[in-house]
Amino acid sequence: MRWKCICAYDGTHFEGWQRQPNGNAVQNHIEATLSKIFAINVQIHGSGRTDAGVHADGQCFHFDAHWQHPPEKLIRALHALLPTSIQIKSVRSVSDDFHARFSVTGKRYKYRIYLGRAKPSDNPYVWACRDIPLDLEAMNAAAQRLIGTHDFTAYSASHSKDNDPNPTKTIHSLSVTQRGKYLTLTAEGSGFLYKMVRTFAGALYAVGRGRLSPADVSEILASKQRTHRIVTAPGQGLSLDRVFYR
Repeated sequence: MRWKCICAYDGTHFEGWQRQPNGNAVQNHIEATLSKIFAINVQIHGSGRTDAGVHADGQCFHFDAHWQHPPEKLIRALHALLPTSIQIKSVRSVSDDFHARFSVTGKRYKYRIYLGRAKPSDNPYVWACRDIPLDLEAMNAAAQRLIGTHDFTAYSASHSKDNDPNPTKTIHSLSVTQRGKYLTLTAEGSGFLYKMVRTFAGALYAVGRGRLSPADVSEILASKQRTHRIVTAPGQGLSLDRVFYR
């Protein structure tokens, strides 16, 4: 039987999603827990990687195993053994042709910025920046220039080709909203390169501060060259919000 699972996690103390030799990745913990429950070696397949310190509200993975009880009982068993920073939100049986990675049609990420020098105690999942006025209109004007199908080499980390050989992605929507001292960047697209959303966040924050213009954002995109003019925002503000499937 194949099982599709949606999970959420606080990535602060994990070394990302993907299995690591030291055992401290989210995948390590879930696989070890499932292997205990089923008394066999269980491997899971995720929709994609998240980096160290990055969070998820809607990461998807699948695994194959025979389970005779209701899915809710499996969720309870997982929560009894997993670290409290990993939550299993749903489990359901799916057809054998479903694949958590290869069946993906799109993803949505959210990046949160707090306008203050220190992260608020009640919300550590943000990038704390200087509390200065930002030009939200200019930020969204720049975001519009990144929507569409483009080669996003300039907005990814330098070794992204090791993770995804195709730099051309389609961004369906990209916007920045503000509520009080909190800004939320929401990016939805067919796929994302290594550190691409974090680079979007760094670029749009620079536009908000007046250090880059919307035209600069387009120029950098067209160059297909990584530039020091853009700072990659730190991982703690990023969360994988949802994975879409056909």
